[in-house]
Amino acid sequence: MDKFTLLTHTYQQTKMSAALGEWRVRGLRGATTVSHNSPQAIAEAVDELLNALEVNNPLDPAEIVSVTFSATPDLDAIFPAAVARRRPGWEQVPLLDVQQMQVNSSLKCCIRVLIHFNTPIPQNALRPIYLHGAAQLRPDLAIFS
Repeated sequence: MDKFTLLTHTYQQTKMSAALGEWRVRGLRGATTVSHNSPQAIAEAVDELLNALEVNNPLDPAEIVSVTFSATPDLDAIFPAAVARRRPGWEQVPLLDVQQMQVNSSLKCCIRVLIHFNTPIPQNALRPIYLHGAAQLRPDLAIFS
């Protein structure tokens, strides 16, 4: 079998396996805004966002590969990952916090999340969640405002 035929065969098998529900790592996005910079306000926003992601997606903490939170520079009262770590089943999930880059006239008081997890669900069936002021980031995907 030549290289082109092998690559074509591999691609077709991958495409067919995905259609049959083969487990893959998928990325799930979400974002929210916080009313003010306090541990309580940030914790409430992170919990609300993660609750909405779990209710609207087949998200099992045992299948999570990693979670990255980013926060705008005006939010520094608590790490979003510290809030997530308190959730049942999230004790062993690899979590990371980063600071969102500063861009002129960008959304303030915003927390974003990217969850990588194993699932047989296709990427286009996942439901990203954009809450409160963050709905303006992706109005095409926002299901809450």
